[in-house]
Amino acid sequence: MTSRPLPFDPIARAAELWEERIGPSDAMAAVTSVMRVQQIIQSAVDGALRPHSLTFARYEALVLLSFSKRGSLPMRVMGERLQLHPTSVTNIVDRLEADGLVKRTPHPTDRRTTLTEITQAGRDRREVATQAVTEIDFGLRGLTARQTKQLSDLLARVRKSVGDFTD
Repeated sequence: MTSRPLPFDPIARAAELWEERIGPSDAMAAVTSVMRVQQIIQSAVDGALRPHSLTFARYEALVLLSFSKRGSLPMRVMGERLQLHPTSVTNIVDRLEADGLVKRTPHPTDRRTTLTEITQAGRDRREVATQAVTEIDFGLRGLTARQTKQLSDLLARVRKSVGDFTD
């Protein structure tokens, strides 16, 4: 992020030039805006989670585990739900385990499966981290609740159209 706001919207200016020199600019401007907003949101969320020694990926894992009925899930299921490669899940769980926020336990009925279980320390950390990201509206300041829902719905349409989920 820049240290000071620009005196103009560079994406709007790029859209004007695109229109003049290439053609319709709506898709270019929308995608460029999404990419820029992603940077802004990531910076805000990272800043809120950093004091709690969490990345967003680790925070998401703690949230996912806290949502599960028993506070534990197979790592394969975590990967599916978080939409991550198994290696990434392993790295996330390794770090959370080193910090005492989760523990690995054998599956009670399937010896081939290892469960990741959230610890009380993990639940406590998830709670304070959730307060931190909620205080900054997950980086979406400036939007009303209705606008946030509309944004989520529009992005879900794009995700669904490319096969991210089937619903």
